[in-house]
Amino acid sequence: MKNMSKPLLPARFLFHFAAPCKRLDKDWTVNGGELDETYRLPSLVEIEGRGVWADLRAAWSDEGVALTVIVRGKSKPPCCDRSNPEGSDGLHVWIDTRDVHNVHRAGRFCHRFAFLPENIEGETKKTAARRSAKKFAAVCSSLPINRAKDRPRPVAADSLRAYCTINSDGYGLNVLIPASALTGFDPAEHPRLGFTYAVIDRELGEQTFAVGGPMPYQEDPSLWATLELVP
Repeated sequence: MKNMSKPLLPARFLFHFAAPCKRLDKDWTVNGGELDETYRLPSLVEIEGRGVWADLRAAWSDEGVALTVIVRGKSKPPCCDRSNPEGSDGLHVWIDTRDVHNVHRAGRFCHRFAFLPENIEGETKKTAARRSAKKFAAVCSSLPINRAKDRPRPVAADSLRAYCTINSDGYGLNVLIPASALTGFDPAEHPRLGFTYAVIDRELGEQTFAVGGPMPYQEDPSLWATLELVP
């Protein structure tokens, strides 16, 4: 049998991806923007033959950027450690309000956020199912980007908004990143955002939009994709 080696570079590294992001013409609530399937972002991981277990949808408005993620396929409740977002289950988002792809270090228009489904101590799969119809405030964080040459303005601790729903086989997150938390956010003048996400799960692994690990997407804006803000 012929020895088949893995490619040196992931397939997604060979392309720059841009996806449309529809405008949201309703107020954001605990139910998020109630984003239907027309807001779903393409699952680029399938290019590399990987399975998809997180459904991510995105929208924008003058209020900011709204996201919804639905995770399915878990057998355990989500893990949430407020002091260690990277070691928890949840959604990480990177946004560059200038969509610059020819630099390898983040500047003052680059942002990183983390949103974690709140974990109830001692909760089991059965008790999670009992409260699946309820929504709880999720953990929201603005995180520094490693090796950044400049940083955006500070984000008020209570400005980020997110609610989670725990289901028997996963969870959902409805997120609002307000315009006040995005340095340089100006859809009229700059209708393209550098963007990537990572849904991190200790049970299911990592699902990213643009390239994933071991490429240093967490700190290199040139590895991010683009969201085109559709009027």
